[in-house]
Amino acid sequence: FHQDVDADEVKALSIWMTIKCAVARVPFGGGKGAVACDPLKMSPQEIERLSRQYIRSMSPVLGSKVDIPAPDVNTNAQVMAWMADEYCKIRGYDDLGIITGKPLDLGGSAGRETATGRGVMYAVREAAKVKGLSLKNATLAVQGYGNVGSAAARFLAKEGCKLIAVADIFGGVYDENGLDAEELYHYCRKTGTVKDFPESKGSITTEELFALDCDIIVPAALENQITPEVAQNIKATIIGEGANGPTTPEADKILKEKDIFVVPDILANSG
Repeated sequence: FHQDVDADEVKALSIWMTIKCAVARVPFGGGKGAVACDPLKMSPQEIERLSRQYIRSMSPVLGSKVDIPAPDVNTNAQVMAWMADEYCKIRGYDDLGIITGKPLDLGGSAGRETATGRGVMYAVREAAKVKGLSLKNATLAVQGYGNVGSAAARFLAKEGCKLIAVADIFGGVYDENGLDAEELYHYCRKTGTVKDFPESKGSITTEELFALDCDIIVPAALENQITPEVAQNIKATIIGEGANGPTTPEADKILKEKDIFVVPDILANSG
């Protein structure tokens, strides 16, 4: 659910999902769906009606043996619960395998909410071994602090990384001595943004975050964030792609020339 989504983006994402499911050997199918809307301006009742209508429209091409949707930008376990319930009503029988990311009491998986971020941590940890980089006190910057970015930051912090910068669509925070990933997570859950986190030493823009002199960057927001202009300024050793398609093809070539280790989204964020 995002106000700027269009058909071309969804086609590209569907290809990523197909490859990602194949890489992870998970038989979820290879589709992608989206609704052009701004959920931040909608009531819970409007989001429920939208979720149920989406499933009514798409049910002919969904199914536990056909294609299994999963939560992504601006969707969560509650949205998945509405969608699963609507699908079962249409079919006339319980088929909770229709969708993943459901609440636990509807057959959801424990740890599903943090699975993508945990996978990013594993991918970065293995990349660090290849690059000879110790995660102990390795500096980390994260773009986006939703489910993926916040979980990746918290898990990497437990591995010894020092989180020095986080940015989202509303603003960014920076502290060269380290931000508390767990405290920032709770602050973000309460306020909806990392901006003005009281324990940070200053603010930072997304552009400044990518240009930081740090060891690891995790882009965990939307696609096409690392453009050739951004790539020219990146100094990190490792980029772990928490988002889908955060790096443009042109930027990818620049990062390769600079010997920056990019763990691609189809592996890093497959959860």
